[in-house]
Amino acid sequence: MKLIKKTDNKIVFQAEVEESLANAIRRYLNQILVLAVDEVEISKNDSPLYDETVAHRIGLVPLQTSKAAGEKTTTELKLSVKKEGIVYAKEFEGKAKIVYSETPITTLEKGQELELVATARTGKGETHSKFAPGLMFYRNIFDIKIDGDCPKEVVDVCPKKILESKDGKIVAIDVSKCDLCEVCLEFCGKKKKDSIKITPTKDLMITIESFGQLNTEDMIQKSIEVLKKDLADVGKGLK
Repeated sequence: MKLIKKTDNKIVFQAEVEESLANAIRRYLNQILVLAVDEVEISKNDSPLYDETVAHRIGLVPLQTSKAAGEKTTTELKLSVKKEGIVYAKEFEGKAKIVYSETPITTLEKGQELELVATARTGKGETHSKFAPGLMFYRNIFDIKIDGDCPKEVVDVCPKKILESKDGKIVAIDVSKCDLCEVCLEFCGKKKKDSIKITPTKDLMITIESFGQLNTEDMIQKSIEVLKKDLADVGKGLK
């Protein structure tokens, strides 16, 4: 495994993984328990948005999910605002932590009020997108072989700038960037066929991006844990 890039909500790494296994892990991200607002009881709403629209916006506000969260985890958030201007998610009061505090909910004019109670519960992304923890996608890593008589002009046509002329030879300096756009193959095919050969390797470039409820490491670990559990249950059923 090789780490390529890591930020607060995104990780990119290279690993030798079967595509079927990577796809299973990707699909099982939607089996992870994630905390999200599931019910909203609005007692006062003078804003220009309908109650249903306000509730929908609140439901999609990411809430930080504890590692200890279980299937019966619930918590309440309260909002009572009487002001002129934008109402932000940071104005909620409760134990659940808002991931993006500057998320706008609605606006109020002078003298208008918004008062509500939101109940957050754990759920899975397979039932509603508000419970989805993030995204995972992947692609092949390619092996690039270049003949010595490859046209030098191919360096300039590569959109990813992967190719470089070194000591009179064309070399690939960062194969991880290759997405098989085939621009180089088409160019070389007009001048000398098969002077560049691109073949997929056993490695995949895997990207995991979090919406903020869980960090990327927890996302992939929990996905694998749930996948292992389901596979174990299948194994028991076959015996």
